[in-house]
Amino acid sequence: MSVGGPARYFIEAATENDIREAIEFTNKNSMPIFFFSGGSNIVVSDSGFDGLVVRIAVKGREFVQLSGEIVEVRAGAGENWDSFVADVVKEELWGIECLSGIPGSVGGTPIQNVGAYGQEVSETITEVVCLELASGEIKCIPNSECGFSYRKSRFNSTDSGKFVVLHVRFRLRKNGTPNLRYPEIATKLSDKNPNILEIRNTILDIRRSKAMVFDPTDPNSRSAGSFFKNPIVSVDESLRLQDLIPGLPVFPAEDGFVKVPAAKLIEAAGFKRGYRLGNAGISERHSLAITNRGGATAKEIVSLARLIRGEVAERFNILLTPEPVFVGIEL
Repeated sequence: MSVGGPARYFIEAATENDIREAIEFTNKNSMPIFFFSGGSNIVVSDSGFDGLVVRIAVKGREFVQLSGEIVEVRAGAGENWDSFVADVVKEELWGIECLSGIPGSVGGTPIQNVGAYGQEVSETITEVVCLELASGEIKCIPNSECGFSYRKSRFNSTDSGKFVVLHVRFRLRKNGTPNLRYPEIATKLSDKNPNILEIRNTILDIRRSKAMVFDPTDPNSRSAGSFFKNPIVSVDESLRLQDLIPGLPVFPAEDGFVKVPAAKLIEAAGFKRGYRLGNAGISERHSLAITNRGGATAKEIVSLARLIRGEVAERFNILLTPEPVFVGIEL
């Protein structure tokens, strides 16, 4: 988002030993520590961070043929996510192609259970390899113990701040079936049996049309992506909302609940695409993205987010949950 102040100390950690030394340094000097990798999903306060910021830069990729059409891929947390997806697609391995164009690094994907266009990483992750901060031990956490749900895992909820992701293992498939669950994808590809590269390119085109692929020349893309999660509500609650917002779409979620689009709630609360508050604004191409229109401060970004959140709560009795991680600032 190009907002936020400086770190007091900053290092890039390419190895487990680098991370251990960083932890030892902060323990010895009684200062806070903050870990990140790609930095695409954080909002940093204007005063910065008065401690040590550690950028996880652990690299490496390994492809292992398991059996038949199943291939396990191990990737370092510091690997660029979209480059990783591109290489997997090039190998014609199915399972994460719908997650093309998402910014950030591999290590961030299990934390938020990244998902888009009908896929989530929890569908293919088999194991998350972490460093446990308290013990300094390496923990190999299987999918079943990650606590995955919509945009959630144990790493950003019950165990937030307890682990640093080092590597992620994915189980992918050769000769997969095109995932056309998302209506926008199905519409564009319904007249053909698309291959995996066609699916990736279609998704990249859609994301670019919404300024959800970073372009330094386009202020609409200077964002943290979707700023709020889509609310998960009961069927009765969704009917109440549809009475207030005629035509509001709903989508199936887990355990009999439904998902309603936060973008529609935001628009119905009076915040149209292009709305501005100082140097912060809503993207002209996607009402769920809060953007830096040029020279914005973190305070302006958060002020706009608070305004949107408050108005949606007042009108519809729905409290929107933010997606980005806030550093030194609260919503």
